[in-house]
Amino acid sequence: MSEKKPAAKSSSNPSSNPSSLGDEIVARIDQLAAVSETPEHLARVFLTDEHRRAADLILSWMREAGMSAHLDAIGNVCGRYEGERPGLPALMLGSHYDTVRDAGRWDGPLGVITAIACVADLNRRGKRLPFAIEIVGFADEEGVRFASTLLGSRAVAGTFDESVLNTRDRAGTSMRDALIAFGLDPDHIGKAARARGELLGYVELHIEQGPVLEQKALPVGVVTAISGATRLAANLTGVAGHAGTVPMPLRRDALTGAAECIVAIEQFCNSDEAGLVGTVGYISAMPGATNVIPGKVSFTMDVRSQSDMHRKRAVADIVRQIEVIAKRRELALQIDVTHENRSVPCAPWLKAQIAEAVAAEGHAVFELPSGAGHDGMAMVDVADIGMIFVRCRGGISHNPAEHVELGDADTGARVLLGFIENFHPHGAVNS
Repeated sequence: MSEKKPAAKSSSNPSSNPSSLGDEIVARIDQLAAVSETPEHLARVFLTDEHRRAADLILSWMREAGMSAHLDAIGNVCGRYEGERPGLPALMLGSHYDTVRDAGRWDGPLGVITAIACVADLNRRGKRLPFAIEIVGFADEEGVRFASTLLGSRAVAGTFDESVLNTRDRAGTSMRDALIAFGLDPDHIGKAARARGELLGYVELHIEQGPVLEQKALPVGVVTAISGATRLAANLTGVAGHAGTVPMPLRRDALTGAAECIVAIEQFCNSDEAGLVGTVGYISAMPGATNVIPGKVSFTMDVRSQSDMHRKRAVADIVRQIEVIAKRRELALQIDVTHENRSVPCAPWLKAQIAEAVAAEGHAVFELPSGAGHDGMAMVDVADIGMIFVRCRGGISHNPAEHVELGDADTGARVLLGFIENFHPHGAVNS
């Protein structure tokens, strides 16, 4: 993470009425949050009635903002604001509008709604740019229904895996059948794909989903990279026994062995100076009785870093430590990698322009990685990516308590608008 002093604030603000941007954004965040499976718990899941209602609402906002808009072959909402002449390459902005279950209202929609507000401001002023602007609200980033993430952005990037069409939700409905019921043709998903030459870059504004910006007392930050992740499943097997009859030195207790492993993971990550994070999010002990020494324990590990090489080395070191613990305690060990995602660096040229927009609004430029995954992880296959983080209260996300202050929403919008108006494609001279 790094911090730079702000430049002097420009005397001319890019927005004709900048104070209205935050009000408009928050009002629409609330309006979209009302589109939910139940009023009590926000849930908006891929290819449901709520997906359709949300898509129609966002499409209406895009059209009000002066964009042509449509639903693509995977259910993404897509808007286009033409440049100084029709058909120019586009700067793409966006995020997702699906949610986890019992969600907060800001994760994903803030990026979509803020981008629309920026285009609406340009349209009110009759301003066209030497490039087009496209906004995409991705239909499924969270992967709640079919346990496969980034479906919308993978379709746009041309990397959609058609084998996932056969996966089924908890009710037994296949993704293929769900698409058909929604009114989409699963055989035409390839039509959503974009060519690299059509896009000048992809930029996403998103809540931080962590506490760093709040700790630094900063409303926005410049993202350096989306961290890669390795997830592992570990099984330790010892010998179950009677809690009262087996002396402590003779026990092969799988749960105390797992406890030592978990503490070792925490200590290893705490001692890392490159931002490595490790989480044990699930543990299960068998047979799970109060008066029985646990004979088998399963637990998961999630290890993340913005450097793939660093993460892979760290995972190897953690596994070696677990192996040593298991051998000393005479426990059988099995570890399997269940998931691996590469890290995705943000393009230096986009980071620099985002930083300029932050400084122009009078804020210190602070760089930080994203520990959470985002649609940019897919979009990097078709365009260079950049990200703007907006402070969220307490760093809380994926939770009804998720919140962004009005002033921070407005600041994020003005930074994005300033970035758009001063954007110059990679290799071009900024005039």
